Amino acid sequence: MKRCIALLLLLGLPLGIAQAARENDPTKVGYLELRPALVGNYGEGARPKFFKADVALRVIGTQNLERLEHHQPLIRNELIMMFAELGNDSMTTVEDKEALRQQALERVRKVIEEEEGRPLVEDLLFNNLIAQP
Repeated sequence: MKRCIALLLLLGLPLGIAQAARENDPTKVGYLELRPALVGNYGEGARPKFFKADVALRVIGTQNLERLEHHQPLIRNELIMMFAELGNDSMTTVEDKEALRQQALERVRKVIEEEEGRPLVEDLLFNNLIAQP
């Protein structure tokens, strides 16, 4: 009976190691969705302009995804401050929105690199971007 238990434990050990290796897979692509959506105002003038943005961050490696989850408040703050700095016509065309996406990616990568020593974020996606002029 003891031999059977020992054999089962020995056979199960590699499965546990394989599971742990999959959980810490450095090649796995993951997405961190910032929830809830980012909502705020932008632009100048007496009449406020509002935006709503659903943002996802693309990252490679499950440990990097965990690190980004840890820094989510910092990332949200950086993006909200970036939107607050925008001018009135910053989100009118597709080209404007793509430029904004690139700017957001660079700002997130910079702030994460300051915290982690490397940028961790591969890409930033706007799953939804609504601007009320």
